[in-house]
Amino acid sequence: MKVSIYTLGCKVNLYESEVIINEFKKKGYEIVPFESKSDICIINTCTVTNTSDKKSRNIIRQAVKNNPNAVIVVMGCYSQIRSEDIKNIDGVDIIIGNTNKSRVVLLVEEYLKNKKSINKIENIMHTTFEPMELDSFETRTRAFVKVQDGCNNFCSYCIIPYTRGNIRSKEKEDVVNEIKCLVKNNYKEVVLTGIHTGHYGKDRYDYDFSDLLSELCKIDGLERIRISSIEITELDDKFINTLRKNEKIVNHIHIPLQSGCDKTLKEMNRKYDTKYYKSKIDEIRKIRPGISITTDLIVGFPNETIEDFNKTYEFLKEINFSKIHVFPYSRRKGTPADLMDNQVDEKTKKERVKKVLELSRTLEEKYMNEFLNKDVEVLIEKYEDGIITGHTGNYIQVKLKGDISDINKIVKIHIERLEYPFIIGSKLTK
Repeated sequence: MKVSIYTLGCKVNLYESEVIINEFKKKGYEIVPFESKSDICIINTCTVTNTSDKKSRNIIRQAVKNNPNAVIVVMGCYSQIRSEDIKNIDGVDIIIGNTNKSRVVLLVEEYLKNKKSINKIENIMHTTFEPMELDSFETRTRAFVKVQDGCNNFCSYCIIPYTRGNIRSKEKEDVVNEIKCLVKNNYKEVVLTGIHTGHYGKDRYDYDFSDLLSELCKIDGLERIRISSIEITELDDKFINTLRKNEKIVNHIHIPLQSGCDKTLKEMNRKYDTKYYKSKIDEIRKIRPGISITTDLIVGFPNETIEDFNKTYEFLKEINFSKIHVFPYSRRKGTPADLMDNQVDEKTKKERVKKVLELSRTLEEKYMNEFLNKDVEVLIEKYEDGIITGHTGNYIQVKLKGDISDINKIVKIHIERLEYPFIIGSKLTK
């Protein structure tokens, strides 16, 4: 039987989808592209914004239309909090939330046997970490490893704690063994991911994220460790010391800001102010010169005046990020921010997004230009028509001439010029 899967949202969802693909392959199923006809069609949904909800619904309807005789499985964050909405979409056979993802194959086979619809939505607020592991990825040279799930921060705009539940961590032995297995299968880089990655171990008390990083750095053959995202409040002395001592941790760190205005940060229920944020960035740059620091930003939060936005804009320039991922505030039913007065109109949000994106492009090009005429190491990820592409440790995209044998190798390259979004280089001869 043929299985297809469509994944929306974050790197955690990508990892979970890969696990599901692996499980189906082990049972002898054929994995086909989502656009192809399939017997089993899985949609791993997202609900972080209203746009995510809409896209999830559209993909579900597309799957039903294109595969009228297939088993349709809908899972993930949108399922967790909007299962009744999904029930109203004709053709959906199995609904799974953010538990039981490791049991998708079993649930599909149960449905094939009994032909009875299945609804597996459970209380997400009191659950344990669902064991999952991978030894390979379908189309990636960089391996993602989910080490943590859930979030206890409850930022006023965010629905994710309600869809992912309490913080919970993967057993350290399972993380280490999974990565050792990936290294044996020739993966050079792993990306540690989670809903709140830096809170790894907070549910255990005796072993934290810095401890995990230190242990992973000892694995022979593992050349790069990348952190998908970490909160500024988690950059304590222990973490900074771990970063200082371990060169395997790449020179790129993604630290969400969300706003550069203290008033807005307080209303967002973020746990820091701009002074604290800058002080930690300064600490990081002192021990890691040239590090790429990227961020997330929300504009148009309730009560955000033009003065507030301008404070944010100036703070972005002050921090001098290498890239800014900016999002217009999206009202999420069930969150405190949804009930706030002075909601910002959509036109104003779009204008602010545009302005930040223009700044981001300027800052990104400025950062990339710093590497012209320098030598860098690149993990080669793709080959097409004599051109290879990949990323440096600090996550700059590089393009150059090469061949297919370069895939999944870390090669040394001399940077020659900028052709945004790439820097162009050539291989250094040994």
